[in-house]
Amino acid sequence: MRASFAAVFPGQGSQSVGMLSSWAESQPVIAQTFQEASAALGYDLWSIVREGPEAQLNRTEITQPAMLAAGVAAWRAWQAAGGPLPLCMAGHSLGEYTALVCAGSIDFADGVRLVAERGRLMQAAVPEGQGAMAAVLGLEDDVVRTVCAEASQGVEVAEAVNFNSPGQVVIAGSAAAVARASALLAERGAKRVVPLPVSVPSHSSLMREAAEKMARVLESVEIRSPTIPVLHNVDAAEHADPAALRAALVRQLHSPVLWVDSVRAMQARGAKALVEFGPGKVLAGLTKRIERDLSAYPVLDAATLEAAMTATKELV
Repeated sequence: MRASFAAVFPGQGSQSVGMLSSWAESQPVIAQTFQEASAALGYDLWSIVREGPEAQLNRTEITQPAMLAAGVAAWRAWQAAGGPLPLCMAGHSLGEYTALVCAGSIDFADGVRLVAERGRLMQAAVPEGQGAMAAVLGLEDDVVRTVCAEASQGVEVAEAVNFNSPGQVVIAGSAAAVARASALLAERGAKRVVPLPVSVPSHSSLMREAAEKMARVLESVEIRSPTIPVLHNVDAAEHADPAALRAALVRQLHSPVLWVDSVRAMQARGAKALVEFGPGKVLAGLTKRIERDLSAYPVLDAATLEAAMTATKELV
């Protein structure tokens, strides 16, 4: 049974020590999912998620499998509760892998190992301190793009990489160029330019080398056509052929996340609501800024699961 909603999965940044721990007390599938992930990785991921330390959880190669496991755990809890199937799925950055696992395209253990390697390759691509990201609030997309091109000075990299909602764009690149762009964007009228506490310039062209290496890793894993359509970050479009899926995941590493386009594409497919599976409420919050008439519900504990179930039953 399908309902008129889309399932979405958050990316890096929504993690926190203790995430989903209280839910695990009443829902066995949460701990079971993390135990499966731990077995695939060869270390106790669930212990790090529950107890920290925070610095360890925030290491990219640990954050990514932790977030994938959290999204899959929430999805499995939804399935266990008899939740309806969505019209389609999408994930923000790393969350795209979670969507593909939940749609049956990638086995869970393979997905966990893939994103751990993805995190490692991303971290290794740019030396610590040489990359940067910043969130830009209150400017048109084209203004951000133009200013980034100016700040690059034809030598360094500063690019718009996450189009999260109208008036919220993330830029990334080399630290010096991002700093120049940030100052110029403030001069051009940005309400705020907020440096992000990361050194990996995700989704910028500085990730091309990591993407080339990730392409070889993806070739070693079986990828199937999803049983539920998944819309991809690079083009807000569905891909079914395994070769096309691999290509989209490779491009994703060094291309902008078109989240606004993705949300609108899901709405165009008939979605009247988005349900966010995993810790935090970032994507649910962005949804209202993108399309006011699109409802959004997080699923991160027993109470939010029940609320989202009640809401989506009305959409069947």
